[in-house]
Amino acid sequence: MDTGAATAQHGGMVRRRRIRQLGLPCGSLQFDSLNHRRMNGFIDGEFVRLRDEFGNIWRGTADQQDEEIIRYRFRNDVGRTITGVSDRFGITLRDDRGVTWRGYVF
Repeated sequence: MDTGAATAQHGGMVRRRRIRQLGLPCGSLQFDSLNHRRMNGFIDGEFVRLRDEFGNIWRGTADQQDEEIIRYRFRNDVGRTITGVSDRFGITLRDDRGVTWRGYVF
């Protein structure tokens, strides 16, 4: 959900940019699983992108549920999913095979 939108005129072309929701994080992400597998990526407001150690790209969204809780949903090109939540201590994700990932935004 947007808090608003801004338009700008550039050489006869109108561009719209999304204004990021307040409260959603921005920055780099790092996740580690219990069996020492890693995923890295970035988050910019509600848009999230991760890359695992095998080179698979996971695209997803971040939806703010409460002041301290954010729900994450990811999907890769094959159709596998990862979901999770974050609180003030970090982010916990679980994939469709039951592997748990713990991470943070830095």
